[in-house]
Amino acid sequence: MTYALSLKLVGLVCGLWLVASHGWALARAGATQRWLTGLPRSFPTGVVLLTIAWLWTEALAYEMDWGEFYYLRLPIVCLLPVAFFLVIKFVDDFLAARALGILALLAAAPLLDAAFLQPPFSRLLVVVLAYVYAVAGMLWVGQPHLLRDQIAWVQKSAWRWQLAGGAGVVYGAALLVCAVAFY
Repeated sequence: MTYALSLKLVGLVCGLWLVASHGWALARAGATQRWLTGLPRSFPTGVVLLTIAWLWTEALAYEMDWGEFYYLRLPIVCLLPVAFFLVIKFVDDFLAARALGILALLAAAPLLDAAFLQPPFSRLLVVVLAYVYAVAGMLWVGQPHLLRDQIAWVQKSAWRWQLAGGAGVVYGAALLVCAVAFY
């Protein structure tokens, strides 16, 4: 499926998301840290995130070009809800971490699609973000305890928390500046 998103729109949305989320994490460190500590094992959050991932995957499976495998589209579209319910029933440990990983993998595609063959060199900010999402997504799906360990590592000291939050704000601001000035 080709996403019809412009590089400017993707840069603005990603930049705003990074600035807002990391700025919130810096401003409300205590509440954010408590929420993040419980996130990987939160079953309700996992169900919500997995539902979003399932609906996104359904849309992709229905709309994408299957080429010579077109005959598999209907069975896969029909099996996706079954897989969704089976995952909720039998893979409930670290469900939120796994679902977040799936969403990170799904989010990488529209970012890469928007930056594909675009002339400004600053498009690589979007590409790097997409590959960070893809690698993190693969790790969180395959080894969901890593999300818990990464959260614990960042929360271990105040300077790590501030460095991570500050890096997210700076990266988001750079994306916003590039989206407005170059894309």
